Amino acid sequence: MSVLRELLQRAVELNASDIHIKADSQPIFRISGQLVESGFEILTPEYLIEVIKDILPPHLIHQYEAEHEADFSLGEEGVGRFRVNVFNAQGVPTIAMRHVKDKIPTFEELRLPLSLKKLAYAERGIILMAGTTGSGKSTTLAAIIGEINRTQKCRIITVEDPVEYVFKDELSVITQREVGLDTLNYQNALKHLMRQDPDVILIGEMRDRNSIRTALLAAETGHLVLSTLHAGTADLAIPRMLDVFPADEQDQIRLGIAGNLHAIICQRLIPDVHGGVVPAVEIMINTPTVRKLLEKNQLDTIAAAIATGKEDGMQNFNAAIYDLIKSGIISEKEGMRFATNPESLRMNLQGIFLDEGSRILGGQ
Repeated sequence: MSVLRELLQRAVELNASDIHIKADSQPIFRISGQLVESGFEILTPEYLIEVIKDILPPHLIHQYEAEHEADFSLGEEGVGRFRVNVFNAQGVPTIAMRHVKDKIPTFEELRLPLSLKKLAYAERGIILMAGTTGSGKSTTLAAIIGEINRTQKCRIITVEDPVEYVFKDELSVITQREVGLDTLNYQNALKHLMRQDPDVILIGEMRDRNSIRTALLAAETGHLVLSTLHAGTADLAIPRMLDVFPADEQDQIRLGIAGNLHAIICQRLIPDVHGGVVPAVEIMINTPTVRKLLEKNQLDTIAAAIATGKEDGMQNFNAAIYDLIKSGIISEKEGMRFATNPESLRMNLQGIFLDEGSRILGGQ
């Protein structure tokens, strides 16, 4: 058995989410959010070069030689599937791997708010999954696709870089396309997407103008579009998308978002009291109030709309973390560390409840 296979097998046994491999160092696991020594031997640069030659897909060889980095997926038979990034650091090969579970997770298994299940039954619009790197965005999207697959007859097409969760058709018919392997690039795949009769479209990431425009067009023509975006809170996802466009196009795009957005979900993984992690979820629904704020370009008041939108199914991070603390799932210390507004959360925990949005939204 190769050292790499042994390493991956051990990572899976320990339920490690990530494996970090660098030359002249012991491989490191990330377990429940913490970095842990693997106990494996120190690997030489020469060995890592051979590993990369062995696992790098043929279509990425030229890219890695030219750019010194590449993303791809790796399936190790009998062990599992991994999302892989290979890159150079100080001229030496380095590998970061994330274990992708074979089983499509359910909302219950992920301990997500069950209100999110409703998103799987949206008929059209854009659902954005926001968060920082490693916050579980792809896993939550997989849960939504899994729910659609189990309950509805839909044609689902994904464009991913790379493919992470591999779906098997249940009620739905699913086609997954990997950038670089099944299509030259995102732009080519998205150009032809609407001719492939999709009901539901998953775009791996809102990364440029083309992907955002395609999402808006698809939503306008009656499709459900799912995608991810790097943003720290739900309300910040809107300006993050707008910033991709030149100033003279932003108003048009903003109005397109106002008319076609369904929801933005933002997620943070917080250590729980049992040594695992649990998602704290911020939920923004495109209610008439939110749509009005978008149309009027009052983006700085959207956070307040989320805070006061509980009856519409919305919640901000402070509310999500408050519930997790009160339920005994996470400690108050960890909750404070991840709260958007720790002082407000502290006062709410003391019974001094603050209406975080009324001061701004009173006149809306």
